[in-house]
Amino acid sequence: MGVMDREAGTSALERRVREQEQELAELRARLAEWEAAFRRIPQREAGFTTVSGTEIAPLYTPLDRPSDAEYVEKIGFPGEFPFTRGPYTTMYRTRLWTMRQFAGFGTSEQTNRRYKYLLDHGQTGLSVAFDFPTLMGYDSDHPRSLGEVGKCGVAISSLADMETLFDGIPLDEVSVSMTINGPAIILFCFYVVAAEKQGVSPEKLRGTVQNDILKEYQAQHAWIYPPEPALKLIIDMFEWASKHAPKYNPISISGYHIREAGATAAQELAFTLRNGFEYVERGIARGLDVDDFAPRLSFFFDVHNDFFEEIAKFRAARRIWAKRMRDVYGARKDESLRLRTHAQTAGVTLVAQQPENNIIRVAYQALAAVLGGTQSLHTNSMDETLALPTEKAVRIALRTQQILAYETGVANTIDPLAGSYFVEALTDDLERRAEEIFAEIDALGGVVPGIEKGYFQREIARSAERQQREIENGERIVVGVNAFTGGNEDSDIEILKIGEEAEIRQRERLAELRARRDGARVEATLERLREAARRDENVVEPMLECVRAYCTLYEIRRALEDIYGAYREPVFF
Repeated sequence: MGVMDREAGTSALERRVREQEQELAELRARLAEWEAAFRRIPQREAGFTTVSGTEIAPLYTPLDRPSDAEYVEKIGFPGEFPFTRGPYTTMYRTRLWTMRQFAGFGTSEQTNRRYKYLLDHGQTGLSVAFDFPTLMGYDSDHPRSLGEVGKCGVAISSLADMETLFDGIPLDEVSVSMTINGPAIILFCFYVVAAEKQGVSPEKLRGTVQNDILKEYQAQHAWIYPPEPALKLIIDMFEWASKHAPKYNPISISGYHIREAGATAAQELAFTLRNGFEYVERGIARGLDVDDFAPRLSFFFDVHNDFFEEIAKFRAARRIWAKRMRDVYGARKDESLRLRTHAQTAGVTLVAQQPENNIIRVAYQALAAVLGGTQSLHTNSMDETLALPTEKAVRIALRTQQILAYETGVANTIDPLAGSYFVEALTDDLERRAEEIFAEIDALGGVVPGIEKGYFQREIARSAERQQREIENGERIVVGVNAFTGGNEDSDIEILKIGEEAEIRQRERLAELRARRDGARVEATLERLREAARRDENVVEPMLECVRAYCTLYEIRRALEDIYGAYREPVFF
């Protein structure tokens, strides 16, 4: 190109810049006129804010979205950095999101029947809900399990229970998600060996174990060991899975329970991603190559009622993750930069009054998750605020996703709200607020010091209190609760009741198991596990040996507790 051509090109560019500046100046002037007229007209008495408290302007314009020059950097294309528009190039045009229903109750036999029912009705993945004793690492016959066995999920105390849970369900074909944290590594080992018994190698397993202990200290409290050994167990799983189960996600970094405890969307976004970065840092400190384990890190977000804020949250999460993984942690593979997420509609938004209205809430939340680009979705059942869901309620929840996928057309194009002045402004705002929260956590010394100082717990409690106060004062409407309450007296629906039979059956099964297993082998494998923990070695292989010997959940938990100790939460004021 000659000098004259370059000068002509520069002149044309300068003219276009001046024209754009003039167009924006005219737009600002027109907007000021419109706003002046707008302010003269009375408005509804309502709080025009998001659930997180962000003030919402009455109108958004091109002044609120990224400039054309920023498009590639901030929005880009699906499947390309910074992944704002989605982690995959073709998104739902190639494959719809995985449709999961969180299910589990009573014994493994009962839940196995429910799983087969769900698969027969079109569900494409399973999601295991465990009962409270299992979540805390207790066997069904432990004194602390009394009265709780099978009540809020399925009771799993040994490999034998896990084998029954998936009897007749091919684990090389069905993706399985397990919601378990404190004893996650033990349940994961049960699952791996149950697959072994089916002739399925770990290399073929697909799915996720939640295994996010940091959010337990912050929000849900289902912990066993102190933070440092608990984090060590998670990195053991990263290391083992990267070599032996490359299709399996050894963690689902979860904002869901943080949000359910009362956090705002901005807090859920920031706390979840900062926890994720903590796990990345721990993996790197172990000596693992970030590109060896980061591609299997997955996320789990809540989908609350504020429709547009929830969509923007998913988009902001992908952008923040991609930037930090590349620029801070040196990840090179696209697979390490892609934030992949499961989503679940917000259990905390379900109400007992007029429970049929929960179907409508769930449908809107599911739509937000899909427009936000989730890879997997669970829709809550209308009766979950009252009891475990009935088969009818579960079927309606699943049909909600199927109608969304096959009748609405929302899966036909990728990220259809990209470029929306409002959605792009919300995405930018959530990214900015997340960065501010990251700075607060870093100033405390990181995630673990933040937990020890009560930072996360206090921030979540304050947000929960504010939101509850708004509902009680009528500042935020909840249909059927603080407004439009007519018909509450007609809200009787069938609920599922779990009796004591599950506990009786589990006690019998455990007694039979202990009578027939090789006691000497049990003790030997447990001692090898203690020794591996004592030497700070990776404990997955010795734990698999314990499982193969039919050691129980609590026996394995206790063996590690002998070395690591138990966590007691400090009292915060």
